[in-house]
Amino acid sequence: MEAYTSFASVYDRFMDNVPYREWGEYLHGLLQEYGVVEGLVADLGCGTGTMTEILAEYGYDMIGIDNSEDMLEAAMEKKLESGHNILYLQQDMRTFELYGTVRAAVSVCDSLNYITEPADLERMFYWVNNYLDPEGIFIFDFNTEYKYREILGERTIAENREDCSFIWDNYYYEKEKINEYDLSLFIREGKENIYKKYQEIHYQRAYTLEEMREYIEKAGMKFITAYDAFTKNSPTLQSERIYVIAREYGKKT
Repeated sequence: MEAYTSFASVYDRFMDNVPYREWGEYLHGLLQEYGVVEGLVADLGCGTGTMTEILAEYGYDMIGIDNSEDMLEAAMEKKLESGHNILYLQQDMRTFELYGTVRAAVSVCDSLNYITEPADLERMFYWVNNYLDPEGIFIFDFNTEYKYREILGERTIAENREDCSFIWDNYYYEKEKINEYDLSLFIREGKENIYKKYQEIHYQRAYTLEEMREYIEKAGMKFITAYDAFTKNSPTLQSERIYVIAREYGKKT
C-alpha cells in the first residue's frame, strides 16, 4: 500500500490544527539570519505545498519536490488559487535533479524521516550540496527517537470529521529504529452518506543528531547548528523535533 495516495485528498483537513504560519515565520527567520532573503529555494518533500506557498508569500522563488502525485495535485490547486509562480517536480528527494543551483533548500514536517536507509539519506545530502549555490543553506527538521518511543509508541489515534475519519495504529520497533503507522481512512464519496475505506502504511526512521551531522559532513556540507524546534535552544534528550542548519562547503566529485 503506497503512502500519501488516498490520504492526500484529506491531508489538509486533518492538518488544519498545525500552526503552519508560525512554523513558516520561524523558518523564514532562520533563512534571513543566514542571508537568504530572496532567490531560489527548493522545498524537499513539499507535500500539498502549504509551506511552499508560505515561503512564496515571503518573496522566495519556490521549487517544490515530492514523490507523491496525489500530494502534488493538491499543491497545484493551491498554486492556481494563489497565483504564485511555483515550480513543482514529481521526484524522489533521495535522487532529485534540478536545472541549476538554488540559494537554499528546506525540508520540514519530518519529511527526512521517511528516508529509512542511512545510505539513501547520505546520498540525499550529497545531492542537496550539489545543487546549492556556493555557501548555500540547507534547513531541515526531523522527528527524534524520543518522540517515536515515548510520545507515539504503541498508540492508536483516531479522529472523526463530518466527511472523513481516520484510525492511526502506531508501532515503534526500537531495535530497527523504524516507526510504522497503519492508517485506515473512511472518506465520504459523493453527496450520499456512503464512506469508502482506504488503507496506507507509512514508515519513518529515527535518527540521532549525531548521525545527521555525520551524514551531512560525509556528503561534503558543513554542519552549522541545531535547535530544539521553533526555538533557539539547544536540543535536549526530550526534544521531539530538531531543526538543523547546514551549509554548502564545496562540491564532491
